[in-house]
Amino acid sequence: MDIVNRFLRYVRIDTESAEDAGVTPSTPGQMEFVKMLRTELEELGLEDITLDEHGYLFATLPANTTRTVPTIGFIAHVDTSPDVTGKNVNPRIVEKYNGTNIVLSAEDHTILSTNDSPELLNYIGDDLIVTDGHTLLGADDKAGVAEIMSAIAYLQAHPEIKHGKIRVGFNPDEEIGLGAHKFDVDLFDCDWAYTMDGGEVGELEYENFNASSARITINGRNVHPGYAKDKMLNSMRVATEFIGMLPKNEVPECTTGYEGFFHLVGIKGGVEQTTLNYIIRDHSAGIMSKRKELLQRCVKTLNEKYGTDTVTLELADQYKNMREVIEPMMYVIDIACQAMREVGVEPKIKPIRGGTDGAQLSFKGLPCPNIFAGGVNFHSRYEFVPVGSMKKAMMTIVKIAEIVAKR
Repeated sequence: MDIVNRFLRYVRIDTESAEDAGVTPSTPGQMEFVKMLRTELEELGLEDITLDEHGYLFATLPANTTRTVPTIGFIAHVDTSPDVTGKNVNPRIVEKYNGTNIVLSAEDHTILSTNDSPELLNYIGDDLIVTDGHTLLGADDKAGVAEIMSAIAYLQAHPEIKHGKIRVGFNPDEEIGLGAHKFDVDLFDCDWAYTMDGGEVGELEYENFNASSARITINGRNVHPGYAKDKMLNSMRVATEFIGMLPKNEVPECTTGYEGFFHLVGIKGGVEQTTLNYIIRDHSAGIMSKRKELLQRCVKTLNEKYGTDTVTLELADQYKNMREVIEPMMYVIDIACQAMREVGVEPKIKPIRGGTDGAQLSFKGLPCPNIFAGGVNFHSRYEFVPVGSMKKAMMTIVKIAEIVAKR
C-alpha cells in the first residue's frame, strides 16, 4: 500500500477528539483507528506490539545491524481537531496543481484561493490532496501516521538499509492537550524520538511556548435596573474592564515568532457572574512569570476597587518549552537536518507557536523534537497536503534511521 492510499484510507475514519469527555481516548473512533493500525503493524511483521485501554499503540521494528545503535522512536497522534468536523471526510486529489484557485465546493462557493493561501504557489506541479469543503482533511496528524507506517514498510522492503531498533508510537487526544498524559515513556523505551506533526515541508522544531490557562470569575450584584443606582455591580462591565487592563497588542492576531500573548478563548456571563477563560503563551519562562504576575495585579486592583473576592483567578500550567531538554543533545537536531538535506529538503528550524506532544514527552524523559508532516491550513476546511511533502517526510524518517546506524 503506497503512502497516498494509506492516507486516504486513514482520513475517512472519524477520529475527532472531544473536550471534557472525561475518558481516554475521548472518542470511540480513535480506538477504532489504532486497532486498524495494530493489524497493519502485525502484517508488517513488527514486534512487541502493545495497545492499552487508553488507545496508546506501540511497536518495534527490530534492528538489522549488529552494531550498537541507539533506539529511536517516531510518534504521531491519531485524533483530529474538534475545531471543524472530521466526520464523512471526502478527500480528492488535484493532480499536477497548476497555480490557480481550487473549488472545493461549488455548491457552497468554498474556494481554496491563492490570495488566502499563498503557500499553494509553492506546490505548482505537485499533486495536492484537498477536502470537499465541508470537513477538515485530517493531515494533522494522519499525514504523520501514514508517513511513519510507509517508512516502516519501506525499511522492511529494503533490508540493505541498516538501522537500529526503531520504536513506533501512536497516541490519542493530542488536539485537546492530553496526548502525552498517559504515554508510558518507560514502556516506549528509546533514547530519543521525533513527533511527525509539523506543518510545511522542511519544518523542524525543538522549542515551543510555555503554556498556562487562566480562569477569571467575576461576581456581581443584580438589582432591578430601575432602582440600581449605587447598588448594582454588573459583572460583565467589570469583565470588560479587566480585558482592557491587558496589553491590547499582545494577542494572537498581533504577534508572531517568539512574541507571546494573552488569548481570550471564552466569555460566559450575566449581571450576577461572568467568567473569562484565557490561554497564556510565551517562549520565555521569565516573561511567562511576568504575564502571570500581571493577571494577579489586575485582579488585586479590581478587588480593591469593587470589594474583596469580587474577582478570583485560577491559574494552571499546561506545558513548558522543550528547548531546555533538547539543547544539551543537539545532535538529535543535527541528525534530522542531515536527513532532510539528503532527501532534498532544506531544514527550516523555527519555534512552535503552540504546543506539541513532544514538549510534554521531553519533560517526561523522552527528548522529542518535531518534524514536518507536510500539511497546510490545519484545523480548517481549507486544509491540504502535497503528496510530494508526505513522501519527503517518509524518506526523512528512513534517512534518520540510516544515519543513526552509521553514526
